[in-house]
Amino acid sequence: MLIDSDVLIWLLRGNAHAAQTLEALPAWSISAVTYMELVQGCRSRTELKAMQKAFRATPNEVLPLTEAISQRACDLVDAYTLAHGLQMADSLIAATALENGLPLLTGNAKHFKAIAGLEVRAFKVAG
Repeated sequence: MLIDSDVLIWLLRGNAHAAQTLEALPAWSISAVTYMELVQGCRSRTELKAMQKAFRATPNEVLPLTEAISQRACDLVDAYTLAHGLQMADSLIAATALENGLPLLTGNAKHFKAIAGLEVRAFKVAG
């Protein structure tokens, strides 16, 4: 399972449903883009260190951007930006999921729903 940034943001904010959802997964991954988005969202060195510590404590893997992911993301942007507003970061995250054969867990399913072949699992905030 590839986890989108928004789910991890809920986790870092202490959302119990996000924690339960991720704890129920045997393992999960994120795109290098997601990791960078999380780092850029930190407002201080303290927040950055807390995020890094929390991330290291989870059974996860950061999937690197590869040539194949970059090409797939370009193809997705060509196909979906004008008609569906697909943005660069989302295209890279979707391409990472597609190239690794992983479903994508996201609270922003509408950003990804048009992408052919991408299995999107909607995360709904609760609790």
